[in-house]
Amino acid sequence: MSLVTLQDLTIRHSGNPVLTNVNFTITKGEIVTLVGPNGSGKSTLLRAVIGALRPNSGQVIRAPGLRIGYVPQKLHIDPTLPLTVRRFLSLPTRVPNSMADQALDQAGAGPLANRQMSRLSGGQFQRVLLARALLCNPQLLILDEATQGLDQPGSAAFYQQIETVRQQLGCAVLMVSHELHVVMAASDRVICLNGHICCEGEPEHVASAPEYRALFGTGTQGALALYRHEHNHSHDSDCDHHSHEAAE
Repeated sequence: MSLVTLQDLTIRHSGNPVLTNVNFTITKGEIVTLVGPNGSGKSTLLRAVIGALRPNSGQVIRAPGLRIGYVPQKLHIDPTLPLTVRRFLSLPTRVPNSMADQALDQAGAGPLANRQMSRLSGGQFQRVLLARALLCNPQLLILDEATQGLDQPGSAAFYQQIETVRQQLGCAVLMVSHELHVVMAASDRVICLNGHICCEGEPEHVASAPEYRALFGTGTQGALALYRHEHNHSHDSDCDHHSHEAAE
């Protein structure tokens, strides 16, 4: 079952192309990861899928009544504000205790209900944001670099929880990640993005592709702190390639 289909999606900011002729489909139950350097259009693509951005051309087709849960990269809460996790989940609209408890359990944050938001660790905070995204029982869960700032064990534990959520809810997951080990371990499909789709497929296929290696290198950590890359390649049946050079 197709949840979201992008057809020839093109988005420009101030006349400058950010995404050009992007085509892909997200189906029920799969985990899809977007990778690419800074400025490659990853967050723009997520906003288009959610409906926060309208394309300049092309279209985003969503399944009727599609429920989307969103986990942001970060969320600032005034540390002086007395706000428990349970109260946070009821902003701006109160949710029943049973619904909040279920979402917290699904996110692996059940014991945190009465904790102050300001006292949570980074990993605990992200699990609470995940619980908030699960309140709507999403068919599609979107995560925008949700583990940024977490150490490697914390990231691994968080994405193990995402896999558990996928199994429990049967939802699809679309996420941006800058961690190669997470991409390889947690994804069914990887999309390499740099203003267009450079390459996509199963993680092992993408990781061995020349255009992916040109972006991220061959190290297990992904060499993702990119400042400059070059890649020159030709089109083939698996990947949509263009010769280009980009700087951060």
